[in-house]
Amino acid sequence: MTTAARLLDVLRDQRQELLGFLERLALAESPSTNRPAQRPAFDQLAEALERLQFAPRLLPGRASGGQLYARPQERNRARPIQLLLGHIDTVWPQGTLADMPVRLEGDRLRGPGVYDMKGGLTQIVFALRALRELDLEMPVTPVVFVNSDEEIGSRESTRHIRRLARMADRAYVLEPSLGLEGRLKTARKGIGRFTLTVKGKAAHAGLNPEAGASAILELSHQIQRLFALNDPAAGVSVNVGMIDGGINPNVVAPESRAVIDVRVPTHEAARRVEQAIRALTPVTPGVSLKVEGAIGRPPMEHTPAGDSLWQAARTRGLELGLQLEQASAGGGSDGNTTSQYTATLDGLGPVGDGAHAHHEYVVVDKLIERAALLALLLLEPPLRGSLAS
Repeated sequence: MTTAARLLDVLRDQRQELLGFLERLALAESPSTNRPAQRPAFDQLAEALERLQFAPRLLPGRASGGQLYARPQERNRARPIQLLLGHIDTVWPQGTLADMPVRLEGDRLRGPGVYDMKGGLTQIVFALRALRELDLEMPVTPVVFVNSDEEIGSRESTRHIRRLARMADRAYVLEPSLGLEGRLKTARKGIGRFTLTVKGKAAHAGLNPEAGASAILELSHQIQRLFALNDPAAGVSVNVGMIDGGINPNVVAPESRAVIDVRVPTHEAARRVEQAIRALTPVTPGVSLKVEGAIGRPPMEHTPAGDSLWQAARTRGLELGLQLEQASAGGGSDGNTTSQYTATLDGLGPVGDGAHAHHEYVVVDKLIERAALLALLLLEPPLRGSLAS
């Protein structure tokens, strides 16, 4: 019997335990903005990893619920490490379970966070457990890192992720797969958030409007310039998603503001768009512009090392009877960060649908297959220094 078949058998035998683990994890609501609520989910993961002879540590956070870091209690320090990356936080506020209960419908488990991304965290635990039960030795030491602020930009955890990625031979990101085909994410767009503030001059709109300088009029000009930066054919999107300004209908607006979302497929596109936004100049006499923000998540682009990792996944998938496909994602993840330093494979998490939506679910049989795929990838030899370059 092949290693792939043995892993599948073990994981299928553990189906009920796997399902129960994910159900408990989903019942432990863990919104990004509720730090105390995240602790039970972290504790469940830490206890599971400790039973697998890992040494989990909860790194405290100042603005987040902290991060879980776990490595094997006994390890060969001469071996490189492979990073298993996920997040405990969800977009769902505390109390969502009342309207969106965790429930099994056929082969679909529904509930807040099951797809994004507690299903992926479950895969980590059960892939490691299956390898241990079959006494299969990993040639690259697994290190687990789970943050609590991914859904709000990973502002506090990114420095830890960078440090680990620099040391890692490769990174496996257990974010949900793309589409019901379960495509792996081998590229992601970079994401930027900018705020454009316009300062004008107030005046009475009826008595002496010419004495003022309208910040709202100026903002309307700048919005047109910003939308002109869109290039759908090149995969560049610039969206002014929020605007506000003015103090009263009968007052020439002294201030206005726009919040801009930027998505770019390459570092070159990121540089070009950011440069264009920062180069905006006023059209209306008497106003000034201030641009704040940056490309917070750099693009995850194809690299030789990353492509090698994808080919390994494709081959391992065939051993499981899976015809894997790859795709580029428009959203960002912590894989954007790891890909700057090491070979990264993203979207290894569950097959399902409804990330950030009320119909969120995972396909349980596919969850078992994805755990087996992860286990096989953990058995891959080192990439021998062919980092993401």
